[in-house]
Amino acid sequence: MARDGCMRLLGLDPGIRITGWGVIDVTGNRLRHVGDGAVRPDENASTAERLVQLYDGLFEVIAAYQPEAAAVEETFVNRNPATTLKLGLARGVVLFAPAKAGLDVAEYSANLIKKSVVGTGHATKEQVGTMVRTLLPGATLETADAADALAVAICHAHHRATQARWTDAAKEEARP
Repeated sequence: MARDGCMRLLGLDPGIRITGWGVIDVTGNRLRHVGDGAVRPDENASTAERLVQLYDGLFEVIAAYQPEAAAVEETFVNRNPATTLKLGLARGVVLFAPAKAGLDVAEYSANLIKKSVVGTGHATKEQVGTMVRTLLPGATLETADAADALAVAICHAHHRATQARWTDAAKEEARP
């Protein structure tokens, strides 16, 4: 934890057309909105070029905000195999970019993210957006994808805190 006990987290919602991103600062159990937005590769470009544009856009976000860890929403399987494959390619880049920058990267299912933020794993996009605005006053929420990315970051903040408590308890138990 740098920044005087503050941890900066990057949440990512992968997509080949739009990848949402959101950055929060976490101090104890307090969350603060830092930034959010979306990377939008050129829809007329080849798949390979779109993936390069996606990586470049994420690289810029990481360089600008200097997060210490990242979290990515896991991909659900779509009915259309071609769409699922393209989403998988985008997700690979979304996992690779922060890992290449040296960040720890966690992954969470959509249901776990929704449950962590809204309280139910089957929440609507509108409910997620409302809770993100409630938990992060001042969040601009450029797109629904940015709101989802902030929800990923919030989920990661909650789960990191829980994991830290478990680790501390295990260390206490192990002491003679």
